Amino acid sequence: MEHLFETREEASIAAASHIKGALTRRLAQQPEASLVVSGGTSPVHCLTELAASDIDWERVHVLLSDERWVAPDDDESNEKLIRETLLQGRAAEARLHPMYSDAFSADERCELLEESIRTLPFPFACSLVGMGEDGHFASLFPDADHLDQGLDVDSLHLCLPVKTATSSHPRLTLTLAALSRSDVVVLLFFGDAKRDVYERAKTGPDVYPVSGLLLQKRAPVHLFWAP
Repeated sequence: MEHLFETREEASIAAASHIKGALTRRLAQQPEASLVVSGGTSPVHCLTELAASDIDWERVHVLLSDERWVAPDDDESNEKLIRETLLQGRAAEARLHPMYSDAFSADERCELLEESIRTLPFPFACSLVGMGEDGHFASLFPDADHLDQGLDVDSLHLCLPVKTATSSHPRLTLTLAALSRSDVVVLLFFGDAKRDVYERAKTGPDVYPVSGLLLQKRAPVHLFWAP
């Protein structure tokens, strides 16, 4: 479903409301719920808006869709962004599950995350993801190693280590198999260039990585967009 707005503020507020609804419904059914969120600039307003929502945050587990292999105080850290935007006020009571750990290599940490994700409330209540002009989502870039595994909706892998020429750092990413196990996927991005990529991505499974997300049938994808 497509939700189109005239301003980015309107799109962000609407996306936050949609995520709140998904969390509220899941928390009405079970004691705890899981929320996946992305980094980058696009979700900042959405996350700050969501942080002010009246939700039983102490019952919410927060996971990252992907992360650069950098310390959590690094400006490029998605964990740092989430702590500074979403985990504020009442939402600070939510339990964040970081991807980065200096006690392990990226590969080792990915294996541990596979195990820990399976112990969390599943399916995810909602996954908030963005999209790049190259059609990537999470850290599933067109040139990423393990891309086929990452886009296999039936894969047993929930997390993969990633290397891509677009980043100077190794990364970890949730796979499509993991993200599609969500009650709803909120796809939030802005600008006409990305909208053009989105429209082309819908035309076939191999056009862009995000094509796999848009064409899978497991989780409904709701687009929130503004120029």
